[in-house]
Amino acid sequence: MIGEVVSVGTELLLGQITNTNARFLAETLAGLGIEAYFQQTVGDNRARLRQALDLALARSDLVITVGGLGPTEDDLTKEVVAEALGLPLVEDEKVAAAVRCVVRRHGSQPPTAAVAKQSLVPQGAVVLPNPSGTAPGLLLAAGAKLVALLPGPPPELEAIVRQHLVSRLEGLLARREAEGTRRVYLRSRVVKLCGIGEAAVEDAVRDLVRSPNPTVAPLVGVGEVHLRVTARASRPEEAARLAQEMVGRVRGRLEAHIFGYDEETLAGACGELLRRAGLTLAVAESLTGGLVGHLLTETPGSSAYFDRSLVLYSNAAKIELAGVDPEVLRRHGAVSPEVALAMAEGVRRASRTDLGLALTGIAGPSGARPGKPVGLVHIALAGGRKEGLPVLVRCEFGGDRGLVKLRSAQRALTLLWESLKAGR
Repeated sequence: MIGEVVSVGTELLLGQITNTNARFLAETLAGLGIEAYFQQTVGDNRARLRQALDLALARSDLVITVGGLGPTEDDLTKEVVAEALGLPLVEDEKVAAAVRCVVRRHGSQPPTAAVAKQSLVPQGAVVLPNPSGTAPGLLLAAGAKLVALLPGPPPELEAIVRQHLVSRLEGLLARREAEGTRRVYLRSRVVKLCGIGEAAVEDAVRDLVRSPNPTVAPLVGVGEVHLRVTARASRPEEAARLAQEMVGRVRGRLEAHIFGYDEETLAGACGELLRRAGLTLAVAESLTGGLVGHLLTETPGSSAYFDRSLVLYSNAAKIELAGVDPEVLRRHGAVSPEVALAMAEGVRRASRTDLGLALTGIAGPSGARPGKPVGLVHIALAGGRKEGLPVLVRCEFGGDRGLVKLRSAQRALTLLWESLKAGR
């Protein structure tokens, strides 16, 4: 079965909203063994939406529309789908009652016209209840084609999909499979690496990237390189086995740089190494303004190893809170390896932790001086159990202010991860 997602909303075309729904649905379809060759995004325009639907119905077996089910005039999806399938819209009193109930729970009285619009459904549609919003999902069979209509807010869409749509699609797929329709399952794993560039990763797995099944595709993130391994098979367990075998081949070549898999994060990997070693960490941040601390504390249970993050933006803060020698600041400037090291050692002393990690630099767009360009960053790690610490790293990052900060935070976590892996 071929599935296609049609996302509806001018705000998506204008870049005002990130289309997380398309990603969620793509992953859901892959898990069901439904292949997705196309996705479309179309604005709130009746003629263009009809064109998008006609195209999707011509080439795909399952069409999922997202958005355009609300009570306002620019919510056109139900009407256009009904028109494309030649179905009348009929009132569903259960939907009307549910709309009134949800709106009253939210503390307001629903306009009569809004209730009337949202209570209309294409004739023959199966209503997929919305546990938290007014617009229910709908599922239609039109000959051999299936059409699912889902609301746009991600929490509502995801709840409807998980609670209602997946089970109904599984039942339909099982019946079609019993009738001889071939089902292809996809299983993907993501291998996550740091401390190595994309070109070096590709060199190490160049022959694997040419594999037709499983496929291996490099993806570049901020401060990380990912390899997505995707396997296809007629049974889900076989697809999972093939994917895992390929992950093993990748690990055999790049294990020294692999910090995690799938949803695991670099900050979480650092935390796990700290926990295993029984070490504690404090961070002193200048240009990143607390970003490293934020990333580290995204992991539940991080209080077991993370003590604090001091945001030492001014020279006065560096002196008062981390004990940086004013003479070091005067001689070398705030953006220097000497100050980064003094901050790392100072925050470790102040917090009585095993390790101190510090960052100082110029995030831009202003602040450059001779010999110190925008994007210059110094990172220091102090403490540890082996001689060789402290560790100092000098970097120059491109990009805007936000990207320099994020790249700096990721490089600091990479330094921490590499040092912990080495047992320092």
